[in-house]
Formats: sequence, C-alpha cells, structure tokens
Amino acid sequence: MTVLRLKNITKRFGALTANDSISLDLAAGEVVALLGENGAGKTTLMNILFGHYVADEGTVEAFGKMLPPGDPRAALDAGIGMVHQHFTLADNMTVLENIVLGTEKLLSPRLRRQPARGRIRELAADFGLAVDPDAQVATLAVGERQRVEILKALYREARILILDEPTAVLTPGETDALFATLKLLVARGLAIIFISHKLGEVMAVSDRVLVLRGGKPAGERRIADTSRQELAALMVGQEVTPPPVAPVRTGPALLIMEDISTRRHATGTPLDRVTLALHSGEITGLAGVSGNGQAALAGLLSGTEQPVSGTMTVQGQGVRKWSPAAALAAGIARIPEDRHAVGTIGDMSVTENVISERYATARFSRRGLLDWAEARRFAEELIRDYDVKCPSPEARIRLLSGGNMQKLILGRALDPDPVIILANQPTRGLDVGAISYVHGRLLEARARGAAILLISEDLEEILALSDRIRVISQGRLSPASARGERSIRELGELMAGHGLEAA
Repeated sequence: MTVLRLKNITKRFGALTANDSISLDLAAGEVVALLGENGAGKTTLMNILFGHYVADEGTVEAFGKMLPPGDPRAALDAGIGMVHQHFTLADNMTVLENIVLGTEKLLSPRLRRQPARGRIRELAADFGLAVDPDAQVATLAVGERQRVEILKALYREARILILDEPTAVLTPGETDALFATLKLLVARGLAIIFISHKLGEVMAVSDRVLVLRGGKPAGERRIADTSRQELAALMVGQEVTPPPVAPVRTGPALLIMEDISTRRHATGTPLDRVTLALHSGEITGLAGVSGNGQAALAGLLSGTEQPVSGTMTVQGQGVRKWSPAAALAAGIARIPEDRHAVGTIGDMSVTENVISERYATARFSRRGLLDWAEARRFAEELIRDYDVKCPSPEARIRLLSGGNMQKLILGRALDPDPVIILANQPTRGLDVGAISYVHGRLLEARARGAAILLISEDLEEILALSDRIRVISQGRLSPASARGERSIRELGELMAGHGLEAA
C-alpha cells in the first residue's frame, strides 16, 4: 500500500532550480533512503513534503489524500513526522515542553506533565536516546538536541517518519538499538524516508534508495541490487576514492596538556584531570558521545575556555593569559563544531566571513583600515582553490550549502599553514564527495607537519584518519591506542563509559 506519493516536484529559487521534476513513492513498512551531495535538493524536497516550502510544480499525496501546499499542520495531522538536520527547538523551554509543543496548550493548567514525562522516558530508553525531560534545551549539547528532535517526532506517533542524519551523534551500540527499533516499527507498518551520508547505514537499513544530483533524479536502486561504490558514484557523478593515509614521521609535541580540569558550565561536561599531547605530523582522533567534554576541550584549544588546574604548553611556551586572540597568535587554527552558529555569520558575505579571524592582521589591515581589495582576493582564492560553489564573494554565506560553507571554513583555517589544527566534527552532515575532500586537506596538513586534534562522533572517520585514538567519557580521557589497535566495537564501548577505568 502506497502511503506517500510525491509527483513531479519542481522548486525554483530565482535562477536556481533546487528540485527538477522529482517523483517518489513510499509504501507502508518500507524504508527509502534519499542520497545526494550537499545542495543536491534533498532538504528542499523534504521541506516541500512537510509544508515548509511550496512547490512551483507537482503534488504531495499522503494516504490517498492530497496535502495542501505550505501547511505543516496538515502534514502533522496526516501522520508525517520529520527530524530536521538543523534543529527546530525553543532554547528557553524544557525538553518535555519542546516535545509536547503543539500537542497540548503549554499554559493550560491541564498540561499532563507526568504522563508526557513517562512517555518520553519510555521512548528514550527504547531508542538509546538518553535525555532529561526537565532539562532546558539551552543547556543541552549538540548531540542531545538531536536526540530531542528524534523523540519529538516519535512522541507524535508518526506513521511516516523522515529522518535526516539521525545517527550522527550516536555510538555504534545506540545506532544498532535505533535500527532495531526502526525495524520493529517498520514491521508494524511505519514508512520511513532515511536521509544519511553514511552509505553503510543506508545499505543496512533501507529497502530502496533514490539518488539526487544537481536537483534531478540520478538513479533509483533496490538495496539488494546495488553497492556502496555504485551509490557513491551516482551521488557525485564519478567514482569516489578515499585519500590514502601515507605513513608520516611523527615530530615533537607542539601542544601539551597536563592534568587539566575546567569549570563546570550548564552547557556541557567539564574536563577532569586531562593529559594530552598533540605531535607534529600526527592526527589524534578523539571519539565520544556528544556532551562528554568535547566542547570544553575544543574551547580550551580555541581560547574560549580557561583551565582551573593543570598546565598547558604551546610550542614550548607555557600558557598564562589565554584567549581566542592568543590561540590564533600561537598558530592554532579551528574548524568549529557548528558551522552555522559558531563558524560563520549567516548574514555577512563570504568575504567578511573568511577574514573574520584575521581582519586585524597586516595582510588585511592598512593603518587601521580594512583592505577590502585584498580581502576579496583572498575570498576568490579560497573559492577557486577549495572548489566552492557560490555566486560571488559578496554573496551572503547563509545562501551556500553546508558542504560549500564547510570548505570555506576549512580554507580559512588552513591558510596560512597552521601548526596546530582543531578539527571539531569537520565532516558532520557532508556528502561522501565533500568528506573525501575535507579528509584529503587534513592529511595534506598532517604531511606538512601540523599537529591535528580530530574530534568526531563518526567512528569510521576516526579509524580512517587517526594515527592515535583517545576516547572521552564524562570529561576523562582513555589511554591512547594506535591505529588498528582497537575495533569499532571496543571504541563504542569506551564511548558509552564501559571499561574506561580499566582502559
């Protein structure tokens, strides 16, 4: 039985055609994966389905009834639930209030908090999505917010569930639990559209896959009749080969932390007596479930976090007065976790964003005045060298796709050649082609002698790039292990906090 039918969907934004006559059918008890490069039109198509956008052409039909365009309430009432890639949560409300928002009147004295709280806890346990229903969303880490988004859709008992990168912040064990639950729901007739850049997950959980490229259908395959290599080639239009990880001689430690602890903040777990050394020509991979101290460690390297105990040395110099400016002056470059909230300012131009951390340097400043000609030249260089697809250096950066935005952040961080690089979730939400590109650039920096800290919740990425691997749990680090020393399952156990004391 077909429960959802998108027919000849076309959507234009000025001269750009984001969706070009795309059709998709979804049956009850079926999982259809939607694949494509960043900017291929996946999110636009799903926003049309959910009523956030109105298609210029085409129709959406759910359970035999035509959905009125541009009406999210109609989509919800039809039993469509959507977990967005970028969160749609109210920071000043609790987890519980966000989840029940729209299902009951929040100010009503009859708000049934206790039953709602019990249902949320039940769903959280079933899906391995641990979150406190009474916590304020503003205090949650990125990974915890994504868990709330998943719970919000499940709470409404959706019959059609759209999942946009649902496992980005889960351990392998939690991912397995999620997939097991999805299989149970599918067996009861739930239909799922699964959007993911992890081809292994697509192969494991989906029945069919629709690949988009440049806003058009590039191919449709049954999972039983295709391979990861074929799907990757359909996505980018050519065969995708991961960059080789050549052996590099490790140099001296460029950054040393000894017994570092940080203050406890509402936004995440503090560091607890952390000792860490980053060596020249080496990528240190840091694995862990979001919210376990990664934010504090990234903040420490960026200069936004201060240690309360312990010592830190950068290029042989002890750190006393530490700030973002001091970190930049010490040769530390950063690729931040959230490219939208922290990495860029959406309403500023590409040029303004790429010089935002260096506008006061001699290259871009002349007697206290910005040299806009040089700034534009720099932006043009990054656009050319990093193959960024954007209208012009004057375009607002929020108009770019996630992959192109990430390429600009990468170029800003790697030019000129930094000695220490913080790469915090550098490929989150990127397609296979963009991931390969980012990995290649990081490996080039490694070959030049940079010391790189790679913070990622993607264990495949950690295992592929890292020369040595650490796991963080509750603000504490496991001992280092060399490439290939621990399996993905063993790392997943450490991420969940099991065996860290004995590791």
